[in-house]
Amino acid sequence: MFALKKTRRRVNIISIKPLKFYTKEVLKFLNITLIALGFIIAIILIKYKPMYEVKISGEEVGYIENKTALSETIKNSINNYNSENIEKIEITENPEYELKLVEKTKEEDESKILVALQRQLEITYKYYEIALNNETIECVNDLETAKQIVEDIKEKSNEEINLIINEKTTKDIDEMNTNTLEIAKENIIKKLNIDTTEEISNINGIKIATLPITGTISSRYGVSSSIRSSKHTGLDIAAPKGTPIKVIADGKVTFAAQNGSYGYLVKVDHGNGVETWYAHTSKMYVTVGEEVKAGDVIAAVGSTGNSTGPHLHLEVRINGEHVNPQKYLY
Repeated sequence: MFALKKTRRRVNIISIKPLKFYTKEVLKFLNITLIALGFIIAIILIKYKPMYEVKISGEEVGYIENKTALSETIKNSINNYNSENIEKIEITENPEYELKLVEKTKEEDESKILVALQRQLEITYKYYEIALNNETIECVNDLETAKQIVEDIKEKSNEEINLIINEKTTKDIDEMNTNTLEIAKENIIKKLNIDTTEEISNINGIKIATLPITGTISSRYGVSSSIRSSKHTGLDIAAPKGTPIKVIADGKVTFAAQNGSYGYLVKVDHGNGVETWYAHTSKMYVTVGEEVKAGDVIAAVGSTGNSTGPHLHLEVRINGEHVNPQKYLY
């Protein structure tokens, strides 16, 4: 029994020795592996660095080191769109980030990424429509400009015009087609054919908007003269030859030709029985049947016909009878 116990003890001692040997070998292998791994990591860290690959719609657009900083830059870029016309800005496709190891020489592509992101921006623009009877007349960028235009048109127009301002939005900037205050106002006046001329006089209900010329009165209505057989039927205004002559009110040309002692004569019918004659002109710029607006140049000062020098002979006739032009002009 004593011998048996001794044998068992020897067996136990023999079995522990190989275990210690294997443990030492494993530790040795692990140490070598760790050293090798550390060496590999050191080489990687020397040659490579971590960066985020940025993808938009699955397509790589660049690399950055700090995605939080890029997100802040994107936010600031959107906030820099400070146009009054922008209602809102949305990013249709947000960037995706994937951490990768890249060569140390690799630089950030922030500018390239921002350019790619700009193509993903959906901008809603705001503008203001000036309309009449549900028809768009003109568009401007801001509400204050629209209000100013409507106010100016109402003040200048000689008739009541009910212009409405509507706020509009669009994602197509070309659809806006907006204009500045002065251009928009001018366009509205032309499109609606608004009469904005100021009245300086009125002849039988016809608005007189301008003088035909500026000059010196050389002969008044009703006076006698050695060069004419009857009293003066008009008003003579002396001015240099070639001075432009303007029609004093809207009307239609009924005569434009040589007419005896009147020389080159232009007659304009203004309606309501009112007619004006412009005589002794050197040139005539209108033809019979032509519609003219107050202020249009219709002829040039001359000395044709029975005349002693360059001047305009102006006659005002009501229902065929000549009247004193100075009741209304000069």
